[in-house]
Formats: sequence, structure tokens, C-alpha cells
Amino acid sequence: MNRRQRRILWYVTLVVAVVVGYTLVYHWGMATLEGRPRSLIHSLQVVVETFTTVGYGEDAPWTSNAMVGLMILMQFTGVFLVFLALPMFLIPWLERRLAVEPPVAVERANHVVICRYSSRGEALVDELVSAGVEYVIVEPDRETARELHETGHVVVHGDPESTEVLRNASVPTAAAVVMDASDETNATIALSVRELAPDVRVVGFVEDPRLTEYLHYAGADQVLSPRDLLGRSLADKVTSAITARLGETVEIGDDFEIVELPVQPDSELDGVRLADSGIRERTGVNIIGAWDAGEFTGPPAPDRVIDRDTILLVAGEPAQLSALKDLTLSEERRHDRDHVVVAGYGEVGTTVRQVLDATGIRTTVVDREALPDVDVVGDVTDEETLIEAGVGEASALILALGDDTATIFATLVARQLDEDVEIVCRANGTESVPKLYNAGADYVLALATVSGRMLAETILGEEVMSLDAQVEIVRAAAPGLVGETVGGARIRSRTGCTVIAVERDGTVLTEVGPDFRVQQGDALVVAGRDQDITRFNDLAGVAAGPA
Repeated sequence: MNRRQRRILWYVTLVVAVVVGYTLVYHWGMATLEGRPRSLIHSLQVVVETFTTVGYGEDAPWTSNAMVGLMILMQFTGVFLVFLALPMFLIPWLERRLAVEPPVAVERANHVVICRYSSRGEALVDELVSAGVEYVIVEPDRETARELHETGHVVVHGDPESTEVLRNASVPTAAAVVMDASDETNATIALSVRELAPDVRVVGFVEDPRLTEYLHYAGADQVLSPRDLLGRSLADKVTSAITARLGETVEIGDDFEIVELPVQPDSELDGVRLADSGIRERTGVNIIGAWDAGEFTGPPAPDRVIDRDTILLVAGEPAQLSALKDLTLSEERRHDRDHVVVAGYGEVGTTVRQVLDATGIRTTVVDREALPDVDVVGDVTDEETLIEAGVGEASALILALGDDTATIFATLVARQLDEDVEIVCRANGTESVPKLYNAGADYVLALATVSGRMLAETILGEEVMSLDAQVEIVRAAAPGLVGETVGGARIRSRTGCTVIAVERDGTVLTEVGPDFRVQQGDALVVAGRDQDITRFNDLAGVAAGPA
């Protein structure tokens, strides 16, 4: 018996018990208090009439106060039972009747089919929309499919393991299929896709890396491990933050790159207004935008104050970027030996340590369990554990925990213990990201966002180069802007995007001022948030698709 059936049984039992009880009391009261005996069936009729408010017949009025009180109580009880039935049965029934059923089939071509919807699928959809690529979500849960359909998503309700459902999602004409279910379910989906469309590209996630080869056997072209990428991304953020190395860069041309540069406390730029920093004059780099506690603005206003919470997104030649990197480092950290505390030694933490060891950074690993290579056994939400791990003397703390609540609390404790330590966090849910920044984290990477963007890069190829949860760098032809100047087209004010460079005849032009005129065949390299890129695509007449 399901929950709805139990609820109906409970309600019917309550109504029967109340009606029988009132019938017996009324039968007794009419004989004893009113001196007008009635049959049980007549008493039942009066109770039903009272509950349904259709009248009392020949029994009214009553002379005794007790009977009058009984009738008032019956009226209130009837109203209560009616109003109780509305939210329990009538309203849900009407909602089911009026609700729009999700589609079971759609016709599409050159689209991306996403098998099951998740938080990382949400990030992927955002990327696809920004790139102008159509998609279809195959969702087996009816309620989830209905909600997606009502919010404007293209969805097909059905089991993604079924070839018939995949056919209804137009898989034979799709550009790619994304598998986002359990490892076992993904294997079945891959087999179904291969049966239906042998040549379509199949990409999927694997939670257990040991099962990667089996997904390949089932027909997956590419199998991604999001936790491995997250670990490498966390390690790269710390490497960039505490050393003179630039970290991961995006190459636009042979000698032109884009990179994130965190500003350390007590560096030359800490506490300086952007207009007074002389960054452009001293280094020659272009400032594309900046993050402050996870919020991206681009480009920042001249009167904005740069501080330890600022991460600059800049573009320039390698030598120029290195010169700016030098300005972001504190004098103390230029000479101190690098030391990083890694909290949590699962798959993410293990990857973090491997990457940091390869770069020569000394690490101390903390975990609840006495695993091999764990240096300190304890709870990182406990101040004593952090002290034992040497957080007070460390350059950075990486929280690679599997629980967001523990990560938030550990961030609070670590920030109270040392206000200067660089705190880089893993977040499993995107809703935890602002909480972690408020708790004192310097940088937060969400597993779902990293996974979704990794999928987007895999499917779309080199057209989308992700740097952060809120900004991306896109290279695209702009037929709608041919003949216009950058300033005349008002690209920044109309879309929020910044033009970084232009590719023309195989050469990357980086001096793109307001008077720069777009020519036929030019490819513009622009930076902006997801919604900004969507506006730019509309303005520039971009017709993007899977690579």
C-alpha cells in the first residue's frame, strides 16, 4: 500500500468513526434530553445533513442547551472534514488533471541528448544554451520531467535505457549523447545507443574510475572522471595562489594567454584602487574581469579596490603575465617555503596531493581514517587537528571533504585560526558555494559545475574554454558585426562581454580598441558570463554547434 492509499484509508476511517459516533450521541440525546425518540437511521440522516449543511428537517429547533451545543459541534466538525479533504484529495486531483504532461517524443537534429537530469546536467545545459546548441533531456521520473517541461526545457519522459525512448529523443540524428546516471545504468544506455545509432558520439561520467574500461566496452567514446578533474583544478588553484607559477592558462595565440591571478594579502596590489595600480602601464596586460567572493564582474570599475578577496582575470603575453603575477605576491610568500594542508583523502584529495607532489610543494594530509599516506588523523572541524597539521604555518589549506556542511564548518574554524592562510574548497552542491565564501573561503570549486563544464568542453570542442563557474572565453565568427567597429557596436554595454582578441587570417590580433573594425572571416575572442555570451551570440549572429 502506497502513501496515497494509506492517506485515503486513514481519512475514510476517520469520517466513518466520527459519523457513527455523532449518530449514537444524537440518537441518545433526542430520546433523553429532548423527549423525542428517533430511529438510528433518522439520526444518521440528521448527522449527514448537518455535515453537508443541507438542513435539519423536522427536528429543529432543539430545546436543551446540550443538544444545541451538539449541533454546533457537528457543524464545525463537518466543515473541518470538508476542508481537510480539499488539500488531501481534491486539490491534488485537480492538479493532476490540469498539469501538462511531459512530452514522450520530440524531433531534433544535430542536438545533444542528455540521459537523466542532474546538477551537472544543469551546468551543461547552461553551456549548450550559451553556445546556441539544441538539447533534449531524457528523464524517467515523471514529476521531474514535468517540472523541466514547465520551466521551458526540452524533455522526453521515459527510460533512457530503452531504445524506443532514445528513438523518441531523436538519438539517430543527434550530435552526441551524454550519459549521466549510475555507472551500471550508463553501461546499459551506451549499449542501447549503439544498437540504435552506431555512429553517434557517446560521452559519460564514471563514479568509480575502475569501471571506465567497461563503459568503453559498452560503446562509450569518452568516459570522464569528474572527481579527478576537480582534484587537479583545486591543486592548480593553490599552485597559482601561493607560488610564482601562473598555473593553468588559456592560449589564444602563440604569445597571448588568459589566466586567473589571485591577489595575496600584503602584496603591492592589496588595498589599491584599480585606477591607481598602474597595472596596464607597468605590465601591459589587459584586465578582462575580476572575482570578489565568487562574484564575477567584467571589466571592473576604475575606482574598485583590489584586496585579498580579488582574483583578476587578465590577458597578455607570458612575460607580461609573469610581471603582474609578481605584483600579486606578498613579500613574505616570495621567500617562504611552500606548504599546503590537504584535508580529506578520498579520490579528490588523492589527486590533489599527487599534483602538488609533482610540482614540489610540501603537503600534509589530514583524514578521519588512518589511511596510507595520511599524516594527521583527526577531524578538520576541530581546531586542535588543524593546529597539529600546521595550518598556522601553511601557505594554503585545501578542503577536499565529501560533506559540504563539514567543509563550511572547517572553513570557519580555519579562518579563525589563521586569517592569512589561503583556503580553497571543494563543494558538492552549488548551493553551498556562497556559504563557503561567506565562511571565509578564498576559492570554491563546485563538483557539479566542474563536471558540467568538462562535458561542455568535450562536446563543443575548443570553442568554449572554461575558467570559472560564472565566466567563459568563447572564440566565434561574428557575421552580424562585419563592417562595424567594436566601439560602434557597443558590444560591452549591450552584451556584458569583453572583446579580448580577434583572429584574422591565422593571426591573433590583441590590440582591439574601440576603433577596431570587424572584417569578413574574423573570429572574435570574447569573455563573459553565460548569459552575456548568449546575448553576444544573438548580437553577432553566431550559429554555434557541437564540434
